Amino acid sequence: MLHRLNPVRLAFIRAAIDSHWGTDVRTIKPLVGKRALDAGCGAGLLCEPLARLGAHVSGVDAAPENISAAGEHAAAMDLAIDYRHGEVGSLDLAGYDLVCALEVIEHVADKPAFIGALADALSPGGLMILSAPNRTPQSRLLLVEAAERLGQIPRGTHHWDDFPTPDELKDLLADAGLAMDDPKGIAWSPLKGLHLSDNLAINFIVTARLR
Repeated sequence: MLHRLNPVRLAFIRAAIDSHWGTDVRTIKPLVGKRALDAGCGAGLLCEPLARLGAHVSGVDAAPENISAAGEHAAAMDLAIDYRHGEVGSLDLAGYDLVCALEVIEHVADKPAFIGALADALSPGGLMILSAPNRTPQSRLLLVEAAERLGQIPRGTHHWDDFPTPDELKDLLADAGLAMDDPKGIAWSPLKGLHLSDNLAINFIVTARLR
């Protein structure tokens, strides 16, 4: 499922990068000279594209097996990515121009502390990008009931009560000194598959900046 979702997220991220730093959409490596952090990086699904966009990338994950797999894959792809095992708040991370946490916050117990750690890692003038499933009846039906029963994602992956709404995420970001931009939905249809949309009912992705 994440492999299917990744191209949609990357399209949003690339547009956000170009808008934030004023880079030309034709530029192959808009992140040259910039540092990027992927919090909850898993096996490196986002870290590797960010590295190909020119960034010096750090990936952090709480699961050591994810970091091991990510490091092996990056080495095979000849990509220099700094992978670290641990919690974001305990690794003394700072000075990142781009901070991402995609499909992570719904798995975090202490959401204010997590957002605070991301804010501490972000440089002044930097860009933060977050995505999460929205807590709606539609997401309960499609992401929890249907996706898990049909084997699209492992059983127990999602706990619907932990999904943040856009307004709740906006408040969490504000408490950490960040201003959230208008969210964009990630929707699904039989004709388009997963795609960016104005419909926030299932999943949403946002940018934020230090105030």
